[in-house]
Amino acid sequence: MVSKAPIPQRIENVTDGRHGNGTKHENGAASREGVKVINGDGTPRQKKKEDITPKAQDVTELKDYQLGDCLGKGAFGSVFRALNMGTGETVAVKQVKLADLPKSELRVITLEIDLLKNLDHPNIVKYRGFVKSAESLNIILEYCENGSLHSISKNFGKFPENLVGLYMSQVLHGLLYLHEQGVIHRDIKGANILTTKQGLVKLADFGVATRTTTLHESSVVGTPYWMAPEVIELSGATTASDIWSLGCTVIELLDGKPPYHKLQPMHALFRIVNDDHPPLPEGASPVRLIRRDVLFVAAERIRRWFVTF
Repeated sequence: MVSKAPIPQRIENVTDGRHGNGTKHENGAASREGVKVINGDGTPRQKKKEDITPKAQDVTELKDYQLGDCLGKGAFGSVFRALNMGTGETVAVKQVKLADLPKSELRVITLEIDLLKNLDHPNIVKYRGFVKSAESLNIILEYCENGSLHSISKNFGKFPENLVGLYMSQVLHGLLYLHEQGVIHRDIKGANILTTKQGLVKLADFGVATRTTTLHESSVVGTPYWMAPEVIELSGATTASDIWSLGCTVIELLDGKPPYHKLQPMHALFRIVNDDHPPLPEGASPVRLIRRDVLFVAAERIRRWFVTF
């Protein structure tokens, strides 16, 4: 049972979805969507002057790639679709301009690269390489042409339970692999789960991921509507925190919006800490069957408060 406690005042490094961190954007690092800046509840924010689509910076060191259209942008850089001129493979290139980058963010990106290059699983976006020039850092990633689950939900409407179950079982396998590697994602949500046109699901955007061995209990990162109570209370994220966020993602896909989406972020954080569980979508089935291996991955947290698939 989550303790009933006030929200700590020290809430740092938290994005409410209105502005990205690094090159965070609506569809993760490797989707195909145009530039969109969103609110915490997933709704588009009216574009301002600074939201103008950026253009790729020519990088001599990226000699094997031709950069194309922008897939998304964040506070310190943008993600572009790119073509490998030698193999014909389409990839995504996360380009961060060094002139705009604080030293603290450079360390974050370095840690993200170190994490990604050691991960190898069909349900995690693949790292293809890294190129540094005098002007920019360029992370080359697998390209997921179907975009994020968030964008698909926006285009096609609420998902039926069987489709949510199909997607979430893949996410759980990706999370199981991550957790076995000692990695906590810390920002699981529909916008950070990408898909291919064949329906294969891949976890993306490891900008705030961390290893369990280097986790600081006082670190508060993620997106409020998907955030676990122990993260808000500064008790420290665990692998179970990812499972909580996954449960919120289930609600997001079934309902079209994340839990507490009608509330401002700080009000939502208060409710998350003090409620026994997030409000469940109307009409959701109380129980659904699940394959034994997936149920093992989900463990007891989802069983505590939500529909199992």
